[in-house]
Amino acid sequence: MFDLQSLGIEYGTVLMLVMLLVLLITGMPLAFVTLLVAFIFAIGWFGPTSVPLITSRIYTFVSSFVFVSVPMFVMMASILDRSGIARDLFDAMRLIGGRIRGGVAVQTIFVAVILAAMSGIIGGEIVLLGLLALPQMLRLGYDRRLAIGVVCAGGSLGTMIPPSIVLIIYGLTANVSIGDLFTAAFVPGFLLAALYVGYVLVRAWLDPQAAPALKPEDIPSGEKARLLKGLVAPMAIVFMVLGSIYGGIASVTEASAVGVLGVILSTMIRGEFSLSMLKGAAIQTLETCGMIVWIGVGASALVGVFNLMGGVNFVSELITGVSDNPTVVILVMMLILFVLGMFLDWVGIALLTMPIFVPIVIQMGYSPVWFGVVFSLSMQVSYLTPPFGPAVFYLKSVAPSDISLGEIFRSMVPFILLQILALALLIAFPAIAIH
Repeated sequence: MFDLQSLGIEYGTVLMLVMLLVLLITGMPLAFVTLLVAFIFAIGWFGPTSVPLITSRIYTFVSSFVFVSVPMFVMMASILDRSGIARDLFDAMRLIGGRIRGGVAVQTIFVAVILAAMSGIIGGEIVLLGLLALPQMLRLGYDRRLAIGVVCAGGSLGTMIPPSIVLIIYGLTANVSIGDLFTAAFVPGFLLAALYVGYVLVRAWLDPQAAPALKPEDIPSGEKARLLKGLVAPMAIVFMVLGSIYGGIASVTEASAVGVLGVILSTMIRGEFSLSMLKGAAIQTLETCGMIVWIGVGASALVGVFNLMGGVNFVSELITGVSDNPTVVILVMMLILFVLGMFLDWVGIALLTMPIFVPIVIQMGYSPVWFGVVFSLSMQVSYLTPPFGPAVFYLKSVAPSDISLGEIFRSMVPFILLQILALALLIAFPAIAIH
């Protein structure tokens, strides 16, 4: 058998990267690619006796108690997808956004924030907004790119606003308190949403044709009461989940179970609950969580082997050797995350890079909680950028047929710039992420 150890850590790292890229190009799923490369290097570098070390690392990842919260939040989102709660929430927001120029776009962003605070899932949120908000904005004569950008960017806020699953996976990987991460992400998440709202209002003011003003409508008191009822269930669920976490009543895992119970009770009260809906939500949850677990297994194995090889220290020295200025090192990390985000899923990026990046961040004197928020915001950018851009493909699946992928990607440009602005503010003023 060829002794990979004879290559040395430098060429071993290069060979590992080449193998990962070649296998990914073949279309093999990331989880299987990382697991295969991990086994090849474990056996080729250390011999067959190293395999039990891989299995023990995998067990450590999947046995984390906090990981239970992931399927709970996915389950919440799956049930919300199948209920009319989001539709009623969108209708209720007419009371807020109906009287200002660009009001429907602002209303869409508000709904996106509330949906993000309910479940922390991104894909379903973009699909919901694509079905509810996009047709309405197009019908009212909104600029197509503005409408598309609002739906995609607003729907991606789930990466930042608690209870974000991105933050949960980061907390598991970096061994950081998820409660602290949620607290730290609160202000940056709403700052990003505020930047989106500000852009919409300025754009509507500079170019009235981009966001036509609606005719003032007098909504009868009875209709207002009906619309306000649409806010009750979402706000109650947000209060149950985030209130129990911030109030110290429940852990993140316990709060996720409370959230599932709240969503199920809401659908029962609304008369929408059925066993077929529950079964469909459960199957979707299993599919999503199965993907996350498999990526976690493969990435944990690969990072474990790379660490034993001395690769983590090697890469750390490479990154810190770029500059003596800590800000420059952080910017290099962001560049690496942006490049990886064009090709890989955020779960894989977190599990592959954070074991290397977080110790460097701590060594430079930065808070790992702050860096978790920075990481989540950088993943926001990856959700909109080509060629991977998951948000774009989610919207394309429900958008009118005359809207092409190219048009959706072009519509993302102003919102990507706003995300980069928010990221720059967070790096320049770390106190924004208070915890």
